[in-house]
Amino acid sequence: MRKKLLTASALIAVVALLSGCTEVNEPITDESTGIWNNWFVRPLSDLILWVARLFDADYGFGLSIVLVTLLIRLVLLPLNIKQLKSSKAMQDIQPQLQEIREKYSSKDQQTQQKLQQETMELFQKNGVNPLAGCLPIIVQMPILIAFYHAIMRTEALDGHHFLWFQLDQPDPYHILPILTAAFTFLQQKLMMAGTSTQQNSMMPQMTMMLYMMPIMIGVFAFFFPSALALYWVVGNIFMVLQTLLVKNPMMKRDEAKAGGNQK
Repeated sequence: MRKKLLTASALIAVVALLSGCTEVNEPITDESTGIWNNWFVRPLSDLILWVARLFDADYGFGLSIVLVTLLIRLVLLPLNIKQLKSSKAMQDIQPQLQEIREKYSSKDQQTQQKLQQETMELFQKNGVNPLAGCLPIIVQMPILIAFYHAIMRTEALDGHHFLWFQLDQPDPYHILPILTAAFTFLQQKLMMAGTSTQQNSMMPQMTMMLYMMPIMIGVFAFFFPSALALYWVVGNIFMVLQTLLVKNPMMKRDEAKAGGNQK
């Protein structure tokens, strides 16, 4: 889990460097230059505008964000399923991993080599690839950050309304930030469903993210344009449904297998 967090953090830093943090406030246009703008941000901005024109109404831009968000999540669905399965497999072997770490707790080189050897044997025995969960993150992060840029830098969104809010202004009633935080927490909670208290104690990073991520995203949504908060809400609702549809069957299969073994 620590390696995954470090990988994700390093990737975010690389993408931020590629995209240029100062460009967030610069409109995306046909004159925008650079690989990040031409290959990532502008195609998504053009897609938002194209879908909005299909409805030819003031609410079309908000509806476009909803539909494009769902489209992106559907495209990324196979990778998300792979990530869920990898996360579930890593959770299942946490007790055995902890036993091995306690068995080889000494820090000398020979003991650490034995620790690595038995850890790899455990992974192979259970068909777990500790790096499998990193690939979906590596692929998804540039796309999601580019969509964030497309929403923030598409000037055509300015002045348009959707439901009770204006897309280029923060939600005046703070409903979207609350929904954003709530669905982020629910999605994280569902990801941890089926793990015991002992397993959770072995993965303190997951427990920390359960509470920190919703707070952080919710605070951002209070100050950012409602268009971005709308994207977060729709994306998190999709992720909640995805987790329920994918992880619940896996948990039921594990319960059925455990019941059969007891018989």
